[in-house]
Amino acid sequence: MSKITDKVYELAKPVVEQAGCSLWDVEYVREAGSWYLRVFIDKEGGVSINDCENISRTLDPILDEADPIPDSYVFEVGSAGAERELKRPGDFQQFMGSEVEVRLYQPINGSKAFVGTLSGYDNGDVSILAGKENMSFQKAQIAQVKLHVSI
Repeated sequence: MSKITDKVYELAKPVVEQAGCSLWDVEYVREAGSWYLRVFIDKEGGVSINDCENISRTLDPILDEADPIPDSYVFEVGSAGAERELKRPGDFQQFMGSEVEVRLYQPINGSKAFVGTLSGYDNGDVSILAGKENMSFQKAQIAQVKLHVSI
């Protein structure tokens, strides 16, 4: 996490928890020429638009006062989503046994994406059970790991 996202995480966490939610992630990214600050939240039973709005209204003046970002940006609060990205060790522990999609930087056997049941996590290395095949990926190979929802 960058220093900006660390600072925003610290500011947002008590606001999010006071609203009965948990803070999943903070991202600060440039898209289509604009900067976006996104706060992703989660809640047992799902996040509502009211949760997002209440947290946004409460957090916005706190961010304005703390001013962790000197430039202009678009501020958004949203749900972590059903296909959320797993980043921290606790994320992997929480969703061990869940279906995930592992995206790689370079293809293996012609594919850069693999779907399977999360079966292991060790210091950034990820293992999945895809069908009857155990697959392991090293941290340096992995571009992204996210929950996968089958239809």
